[in-house]
Amino acid sequence: MDYKNLEKTDPDTLAIIQKEEKRQETELEMIASENYVSSAVLEAMASVLNNKYSEGYPGKRYYGGNQVIDEIEILAQTRAKKIFGAEHVNVQPLSGSPANAAVYMAFLKPGDKVLGLKLDHGGHLSHGHKVNFSGMLYDFVQYEVDEKTGYIDMDEVEKLALKEKPKMIVAGFSAYSREIDWERFKEIADKIGAYTFADIAHTAGLIAAGVMKNPVSYFDVVSTTTHKTLRGPIGAMIMCREEHAKKVDRAVFPGMQGGPHEHITAAKAVSFLEADTEDFKNYAKQTILNAQALSNEMIKLGYKVISDGTDNHLIVVDMNSKSLSGKEAEVVLENIGISVSRSTIPNDPNPPMNPSGIRIGTAALTTRGMQEKEMKQIAKWIDSSVGNKENPEYLENIKKDVEKLSKEFPLPSSK
Repeated sequence: MDYKNLEKTDPDTLAIIQKEEKRQETELEMIASENYVSSAVLEAMASVLNNKYSEGYPGKRYYGGNQVIDEIEILAQTRAKKIFGAEHVNVQPLSGSPANAAVYMAFLKPGDKVLGLKLDHGGHLSHGHKVNFSGMLYDFVQYEVDEKTGYIDMDEVEKLALKEKPKMIVAGFSAYSREIDWERFKEIADKIGAYTFADIAHTAGLIAAGVMKNPVSYFDVVSTTTHKTLRGPIGAMIMCREEHAKKVDRAVFPGMQGGPHEHITAAKAVSFLEADTEDFKNYAKQTILNAQALSNEMIKLGYKVISDGTDNHLIVVDMNSKSLSGKEAEVVLENIGISVSRSTIPNDPNPPMNPSGIRIGTAALTTRGMQEKEMKQIAKWIDSSVGNKENPEYLENIKKDVEKLSKEFPLPSSK
């Protein structure tokens, strides 16, 4: 981007931005919740829409002068409906957890029982962890993955649901690498009259591209972030059946939020248009192929990959297989220019701040154009750096190789 005005006004801030630009250009981003947006998305975020306050919804604002803002919000809604097949879309949520909070507010009362995936089994904090608002306000019962296979055991989910009779069942994850049986979740919920809530924050882009199953037609309500695999700005949205539209909208505003961020809404609209292209579909397919290539290579190198593979953009690796904690591995890899996130594993004996695993994603590197060949090489670098973690000179040489590869695949915003 052209920073000529920032350079004149605040060179200190510009210097930090440019430092981060260089880091992104010369390192490998493999955090599963991150991606790179296009120049068009960045330009929308930097637009004059940032100047406008617009509490309310199109045609029903609490401030004047929102005729144009209404157009951009309606455009974003229309495009989201198309790519996901949704009846109603609210594009105002500012991020994932507030979107989930709005869903709970719309459908539940404090103290209601909810079924969600346990955090160390691949769920999210907002799916009922006791330190999160969700676990504080609602009575969450948590299901798990099978200890041997690493898959969600749907028969066990059904048994738990029939026993506990929750008012809502949450299906979604932040560190689960397999396809979800949305239809089975719906069947279980119907048996007990529970609402169905899908959190597709991680796989929304893969779902929009048609390479993973879509829960929108089955579930009462679906939330997602708009970054991650969807390659939009950091933000969120909620999709639901038309019959739930009013209560979902009321929960977002005035229930959870005040004025939406309309420059981000515009960037969402741009990313939804980009997601409705063959180029995006090819990216989504390659993201999964890359994750599978990475997983297979890690297994060949002697690592324990949870569920022995992946159907999406991420893998969770048990670093106990190499006598290392997740935090130690994260630090070693960060020092050679590969960013991953520490992650719990199912029934993790270690605390969340120093868990046993790492979570690795391929969406960002796929956006840069990398394919299976590069994934196999990266797996080897991960293995050799972990095996030589006490050898600074060896690690420095790997870092140089990482930087060389990175420069061969420019960021989308620099093309």
